[in-house]
Amino acid sequence: MRIIGIDPGTARTGFGVVEKKGGEFIVVDYGLIETKKDLEPAERLEHIFAEVTGLIKRHGPDVLAIERLFFNRNVTTAMSVGEARGVIILSAARAGIRAVEYMPLQIKKALTGDGRAEKKQVQEMVRMMLKLPEIPKPDDVADALAIAVCHAGASRFEQLARDAGKGSGKNIRKICRDAEAE
Repeated sequence: MRIIGIDPGTARTGFGVVEKKGGEFIVVDYGLIETKKDLEPAERLEHIFAEVTGLIKRHGPDVLAIERLFFNRNVTTAMSVGEARGVIILSAARAGIRAVEYMPLQIKKALTGDGRAEKKQVQEMVRMMLKLPEIPKPDDVADALAIAVCHAGASRFEQLARDAGKGSGKNIRKICRDAEAE
């Protein structure tokens, strides 16, 4: 399974393409999509859309995993990140691939076992799990790779549940969200 993980933003969007073969992770590509500050908001979104569309065409992922927006005190920032998420999800839809969303707490828990883990702990797990010589920089890139790895784990749990006959009608992401709410 090939997964493209996305950490969305209007100024900087991190991406990471990971392939899961058996129990191994293979890093295919990772990097940063940057937009110029002097561009109009619509031009920034158009640039993000074009870049993500190009990544999808180039790497042919089975799924796009993206960080879900959580409430932010800065409404302007939350709105602009939401707009970036929208064009990224649209890019996946136009390519005919599924887009799945994960809350930061889910990503941290999937990688470290602790939903309240520090960013540095998550980044170190990304480095170790993907056998990278160093933590990818900037943080947006490491976060995107973490999102891809999180999805690989969630997909494995879904498959195990189906194989065991216990997953009928249940979605592991919904189960995770329900557990989060408790």
